[in-house]
Amino acid sequence: MQKRHLLSLAVAVLAGTVLGGSAIAQEKKTLALVTNASADFWTIARRGTEKAAKELPNYNVEMYVVSEATAAAQRQILDNLLTKGVAGVSISAIDPANSTEILNKVASQAVLFTTDSDAPKSKRVMYIGTDNVAAGVQCGELIKKALPKGGKIMLFVGTMGADNARERVEGIKKSLAGTKVEIIDIRTDEVDFARAKRNAEDTLTKYPDVDALVGLWSYNTPQIVEAVRAAGKEGQVKIIGFDEDPVTLRGISDGIIEGTVVQQPFEFGYQSMIDLAKVIEGDKSVIPANGLDIIPTQIIDKSNVADFAAHMKELLKK
Repeated sequence: MQKRHLLSLAVAVLAGTVLGGSAIAQEKKTLALVTNASADFWTIARRGTEKAAKELPNYNVEMYVVSEATAAAQRQILDNLLTKGVAGVSISAIDPANSTEILNKVASQAVLFTTDSDAPKSKRVMYIGTDNVAAGVQCGELIKKALPKGGKIMLFVGTMGADNARERVEGIKKSLAGTKVEIIDIRTDEVDFARAKRNAEDTLTKYPDVDALVGLWSYNTPQIVEAVRAAGKEGQVKIIGFDEDPVTLRGISDGIIEGTVVQQPFEFGYQSMIDLAKVIEGDKSVIPANGLDIIPTQIIDKSNVADFAAHMKELLKK
């Protein structure tokens, strides 16, 4: 009887070990997308992560929107994710120069991608997003089309600490080289929408002869539109923007905005999650040799805004 009891106990222990191991093996890993701001741009990216989640039943797919656009806010999110044991992170780096330490810490414990804004000096596996210098060149083409005889322009962006901001400015300057278009300055707002609007208002007051205002991040252009309308300068001051905010698209339809350079944030979200899962599972074929997975941009103007707006409406349906 004693032998039979010990045998039963051994079988029970073995069964528990196997079942426990199975439970651990089946535990879902977590993938996370960390934004650089709270804006409609990231709502589109969220739709991409939601599509990925349906295709990745063995993963928890999460999205974290920063409460404020600072490296400190991103660090807090990343520290919390590491505590939870996150398996993969894709992040739009707000201030990569001052975030290398935390990004490398993430890379040492999980698979790290960057998206939208790169951190090339970190140990991220790859960047998924726009060639922002090329996008800046496209924006420059819109500026030249709006001001064929030249003129004075002001640029607006959240922070020049982000790679995508610096690279867009680089592309714009490259495109405008040799023209009579003069960049007065660059106004930053730290992703404070009210401050972004004040920057545009102050520019219209301080530089009454300004010819164009250019928004480099998604929310900048709508704030510029409000300022220009309030000043009664619709049609007088040209507006050029980035991204597909609904206000921006309506402004193009109404003729108050010349055009915008749109990215594909849906793909940023979708491809980040799908490719993170692949790399975690050992498939490194998705990683380009140069570590850059470039997703093309497009110019939206009066000629194609209706079709594009309809596409966006369909994309954002729940």
